[in-house]
Amino acid sequence: MPLKRFSDIKGLNIAERWFVWAGVALLGGITVAGLVVTIYAAWLFHDLPDASELADYRPATATRVYAGDGTLIGEFSDERRIYVPYDQIPLPVIQAFLAAEDRNFFEHGGIDVSGLGRAMFKNVFNAVSGRRLEGGSTITQQVAKNVLLTNESSLNRKVKEAILANRLEASLTKQQILELYLNEIFLGYRSYGVAAAAYNYFGKSLEQLTPAEAAFLAALPKGPNNYHPKRHPAAAQGRRDWVLREMEENGFLTEAQLQTALATPLATQDAPRRAQYADADFFVEEARRQAIARFDAERVNRGGYYIRTTLDPSLQSAARDALMRGLENYDRRHGWRGPWGTTDFADGWQERALEETRPPERRSWEAAAVESVSGNTVRVRSARDDRTETLLTADAAWANANRQLRRGDLIFVEPRNGQYALKQVPQVNGALVAIEPQSGRVLAMVGGYSYALSSFNRATQANRQPGSAFKPFVYAAALEGDYTPASIVLDAPISFAGGPNGTRWSPENYSRQYYGPQTLRRGLELSRNVMTVRLAQDIGMTNVVSLAEKMGVGTMQPNLSVSLGAGETTPYRLTAAYAAFINGGRRINPYLIEMVQDRDGETIFRADDRRCRECGRPFSGQESPRLEARGEQVIDPITAYQVSSMLEGVVQRGTAASARGLGRWVGGKTGTTNEYRSAWFVGFSSDIVVGVFIGFDDNRSLGSGEAGASTAVPVFTEFMQVALRERPARPFVRPRNAIYRTVNGIEEAFRPGTERRREEEQAPVAPVPEGPQNYNDVIRREQEEAAGLPPTAAPPPVTTPPPPKKEPAEDLSGLY
Repeated sequence: MPLKRFSDIKGLNIAERWFVWAGVALLGGITVAGLVVTIYAAWLFHDLPDASELADYRPATATRVYAGDGTLIGEFSDERRIYVPYDQIPLPVIQAFLAAEDRNFFEHGGIDVSGLGRAMFKNVFNAVSGRRLEGGSTITQQVAKNVLLTNESSLNRKVKEAILANRLEASLTKQQILELYLNEIFLGYRSYGVAAAAYNYFGKSLEQLTPAEAAFLAALPKGPNNYHPKRHPAAAQGRRDWVLREMEENGFLTEAQLQTALATPLATQDAPRRAQYADADFFVEEARRQAIARFDAERVNRGGYYIRTTLDPSLQSAARDALMRGLENYDRRHGWRGPWGTTDFADGWQERALEETRPPERRSWEAAAVESVSGNTVRVRSARDDRTETLLTADAAWANANRQLRRGDLIFVEPRNGQYALKQVPQVNGALVAIEPQSGRVLAMVGGYSYALSSFNRATQANRQPGSAFKPFVYAAALEGDYTPASIVLDAPISFAGGPNGTRWSPENYSRQYYGPQTLRRGLELSRNVMTVRLAQDIGMTNVVSLAEKMGVGTMQPNLSVSLGAGETTPYRLTAAYAAFINGGRRINPYLIEMVQDRDGETIFRADDRRCRECGRPFSGQESPRLEARGEQVIDPITAYQVSSMLEGVVQRGTAASARGLGRWVGGKTGTTNEYRSAWFVGFSSDIVVGVFIGFDDNRSLGSGEAGASTAVPVFTEFMQVALRERPARPFVRPRNAIYRTVNGIEEAFRPGTERRREEEQAPVAPVPEGPQNYNDVIRREQEEAAGLPPTAAPPPVTTPPPPKKEPAEDLSGLY
């Protein structure tokens, strides 16, 4: 009996003990689970972003660049995004995204339970069929993920997403959340946000989108690459049509609107563009460099700035066309260099040929292959469409004269009236820059033949010798002293010690002849080398380079050879320095950026910082307020007028006479450097100054005879024919205090008191006829003057029409 009772008690204690241990284990498990949950929650929340910060969220936004007339010309960005406030987003765009992504957006509190249930139900079938699983995320959850979280696929991220969605709904309004979503979402084609996508896909603003186009944008968040309109057109249109039907089902479209939208083909741009206007690549890149130098790369690429530039699109297009045509004409003068490749017409040759880079600016050029050659009858097959046509006979003869065309040669051609014109990309390069002389606004800039082939900007980055184009600064320095346009300088042999290898330096005129006493005007018009050196020696090269530096040409050594253009400068600086000859002697600082505003519309930079104290006063009948002129006065206004008048003579009677057809009040100076390495012309009217430079990047010779007059002046002339239609030439402003006298049939300006020295200085110089002259007569007359002989009569007029008169050749003053 005692033994039984003991065993019973013992068994009872074991059961109780197991019960106790089970309870302890359960409580321990609950404690551990709670601890784990607490630790997990603490870990989850410790780095959870603060959703309230999104109220002031500013995503990276593209800086957009505009021409002076409002044309969009470029964009700077890490992410292409145009931020648009909610009240400026059209209703059809909002409805399309709601139908596609979150139809209950305005009803749920951040998590759509019914939508999540539908997604889970559909995922059962999607898993069986191997389709992509649906997430069931609301727009609020997507904002939390896109802005505050990463794209990792994990339970942790989904939990964080749900928590943040609730916080977002508590911190922001529905409109603010939707605004964030529509501006942040990536939609392919390098587009962040609906505004950038509308521009990149369709070239339109949001207001211009049709319901079908809005539906296509709303189809993209699930997978932009899967619905690429060019690579997957059927899938893209199918997804768009699904969104349209969802819009109709939710009452956003009528049945008639749905059918119209479904019948609309999906038409998008071939590729995203930063701007529809594509002629200003060099200008836009230079504006970007200047903007980064003024602000910084981070602010420029992400700050959403509005930048208004000084560009005139019509002049920019004219500049690009004129320079490209001038370089192509030079290239054609120097012959066909041969094909850029060959083919045996094996399968796939077209694709390989189309990979060859052609100048994007020449959109009509095509890659092609020579199919057969019979003398100057050459048949060519296009790689683009397999069309076969003959080359123009003149082009075939031009090519065969230098290097015979052969079957299989790969070339560039341009369709022309049922035939093909033969094209080749020039190896020579150049620059053109046009500046408004009164303000310094850069109206046009082209830094090379093609930005896509070479982004090096020869207008601002190429330091080259200007040759004769530097001479006006020598003459300006003389006129600032005791010289006048009628002063006489001897054109006779001169020699200096200290030349190369210890030899003496004896500058010569291009004609190898000397013409005796000549006026300053005549020396500049015909670019006399020896006169220029003698003049520079007399006034001192220190004075010359000091004046050139003050006018903005750049720093140079005070060597006599610099008077003939042996120093270095850029087309940008040299052209800006010429502005002082036109604007009354003031140095202007050229600029490309007119104004910058931040994303809030606040002006943070303005190029014109002049103040007008009385501009805000009411009209009282008195004279209007006047702004002070821009720039520092660096030369006397009379000197500026004297030089501009003499440079007008360069066009009317001198080395740039081929530009005489532009009319009066157009001036300029040619320049050619040693061994024809560079050709220049800097010309102007009263409202625009234009610099043209042509040369090889490796500074090799352009070839005999390729001087400024024959290579650069035609580019200037073509450009100015367009520019003068917008800005007609006007007489140069005459200084009020100047004294005007007629010398050799030309009205000259004198500083008061200097006109009385003219009779003392002037040697017997025969009257020079006005208008076009035979250059041989000019040389003969000057030789007679130098020898002291009486002038001979001009030959009697002939009854038969004379041959075309030869224009004065440039004296190639750079050949020092």
